[in-house]
Amino acid sequence: MKKITFVVGGCRSGKSRHAQNLAEAAAQTRRIYIATCIPYDDEMKDRIIRHQNDRDRSWHTVEAPVALPEAVADAGKTANVVLVDCLTLWTTNLLLTPETSDRIDRYVRDLTDALDDASCPLILVSNEVGAGIVPENPLARRFRDVMGIVNQRVAACADEVVWTVAGIPVIIKKAESAMP
Repeated sequence: MKKITFVVGGCRSGKSRHAQNLAEAAAQTRRIYIATCIPYDDEMKDRIIRHQNDRDRSWHTVEAPVALPEAVADAGKTANVVLVDCLTLWTTNLLLTPETSDRIDRYVRDLTDALDDASCPLILVSNEVGAGIVPENPLARRFRDVMGIVNQRVAACADEVVWTVAGIPVIIKKAESAMP
């Protein structure tokens, strides 16, 4: 049964671990992990390796640092579950790529359309960036504003939204149960 779950939280809040647990509970086979990270430095490469080591062989990884809507559309047709980790890095990639930075609204619409069209459970991970201070530079403020809009749009189309705090998942939007 299709269900869209949006897992959002601060850095190191346990959101990726919780999202993976949800995905593994949803399906035992044909699990697709859509990765959005571009590893610019050794520390990020190490993080990617840790994430990869956390997944067993039942997972197939698709790299989609920019073409996330297309990756979700493709995976949503054949997978038993899709996990996207994470929207924060995807949004960063869009902002920092000259060809895409002025078309972020279109990319987000394409993503929500792909979520609507998918036939399997989807779990998306993102950072909550609006709870901190106002950034001091224009790019950081633009990122915070754009990320807030991306999170709002994905949360609006999600059946369930989970906020992770200190490793604890807190449901802030609950999927409606089917009427008997």
